[in-house]
Amino acid sequence: MQKLSFLENATQFEPAGADPLSERSSDFQQQSLRDVNVEKSGTRRPQELPCISEVSTPRGKKPVLKAMMTTACERDCFYCPFRAGRSKTRRITFKVDEMASTFDTMQRAGHVDGLFLSSGIIKGSVTTQDKIIDTAEIVRKKYGYKGYVHLKIMPGAEKDQLRRALQIADRVSINLEGPTESRLKALAPKKEYWTELVQRLTWISELRSAERLRASVVTQFVVGAVGDTDLELLSLSEKLYNQLNLKRTYYSAFSPIEQTPFENLGATPKMREHRLYQSSFLLRDYGWNVEDLPFDRDTNLPLHIDPKAAWAEEHLIHAPIEINHADRQQLLQIPGIGPKSADAIVAARATHRFTELSHLSNIGVKNIERTTPYILLNGKAPHQQLSLF
Repeated sequence: MQKLSFLENATQFEPAGADPLSERSSDFQQQSLRDVNVEKSGTRRPQELPCISEVSTPRGKKPVLKAMMTTACERDCFYCPFRAGRSKTRRITFKVDEMASTFDTMQRAGHVDGLFLSSGIIKGSVTTQDKIIDTAEIVRKKYGYKGYVHLKIMPGAEKDQLRRALQIADRVSINLEGPTESRLKALAPKKEYWTELVQRLTWISELRSAERLRASVVTQFVVGAVGDTDLELLSLSEKLYNQLNLKRTYYSAFSPIEQTPFENLGATPKMREHRLYQSSFLLRDYGWNVEDLPFDRDTNLPLHIDPKAAWAEEHLIHAPIEINHADRQQLLQIPGIGPKSADAIVAARATHRFTELSHLSNIGVKNIERTTPYILLNGKAPHQQLSLF
C-alpha cells in the first residue's frame, strides 16, 4: 500500500471508464486529500488509499484501483513523465503476486470494485505484457474476482497475449497517441505506428469478431503537442469506430511535464479536448460523418461553440425541423436532442402530435432552450415563455 501511495496520480491521464473528465477530477481530488494529510502528518499513511478513481463502467459507476506494474520505462516518449532518464520520476515496481494481493485486499475491504492496470515498459513489451496478464489471471482465478478489469496493451504485444487479455478483461486499451505516423514519431520516436500499434488494434478487432470475445476496445490520443489537427484526430476516430469497432477514443489535452523535451511547450486548452469529445460522440452515437463537423479554416473545431450548435446555426436556423415529421437522423441533428430523446419522440408520435414545448419536456428533452430555435411544432415556430428569474 505504501508503494501504491508513491504512484500518486500516475494514471490520471489514463482514463479507465466512460467519463474521463470527471474521472480525472476524481484523481485530482484524491491527490489533494492525500497532500493535505501528508502536510499535517509529514508521512504518507497506507490508510489514505491511493490510486482510487470513481469510474463509469459498463456495470455502473465504481471505485476502481488505477495502478501501474512499474513506473520505470525504457521508451523515450517526449511528453511522458515516465520516459527513460527522467530523474524526477520515482521508479516503483510491483511483483505480479504483490499487485494482485494488494487489489484483493482492497476489494474485499470494500474500498474498490474494479481494476485498471497499466505499466511502463521494462525488458521489452512482451515481458511487460506478461506481467499485466499474469496479475489479472491471479485476480480472476486465485481470488475469484468477477468484476470490472481494464488492461493496457503494450505496443508490440504478441497476438496470443492479446487473445488472453480479451478473454479475462472487460476492456483493453492500446494508445495510438498520434493520429498519423509522423505525429507519433514527433511524440514518441521509439514507437512504431503501424507495426506496433495499428496492427495490434487490427488483431484485436479480428479476434473479437472470430472468437466472439466480449471485451471492449479503446484508444487514446495526446492532443496539441506536435501540431495535430482536429480533422486528423476525428477522421481517424471515425475509421476506428466504423472499421475496427472501437468502443471509444479518448483525447488527452497535452500538459507540459518538467524535465522532458516538451517542458517548454504551451498546454493545450481543455476546451479543445472537450470539443473533441463532443464531436467524437456525434460520430459514434449520432450517425454523423466527419464531413458534417464545422471545422475552421485551420481544420480545427471552433472553441466558442459546441459542434452541434455550430452546425445548427448554419443549417437549421433558417430551415427548422418539423418535430412531427422528421426521421430519427434528422432529429439527431437538433441541439438538445440525443438518441434517447429521438427514440422517445418517434415512439410518441404513434399516438399524438407535438404542439407545445411541454410535450417535449414530458418525454425527457431536458435542454428545451437549446432546441427551440431549430424546430417547428405542427408547422409553427414554438412560443417560448421567458423565465422571470
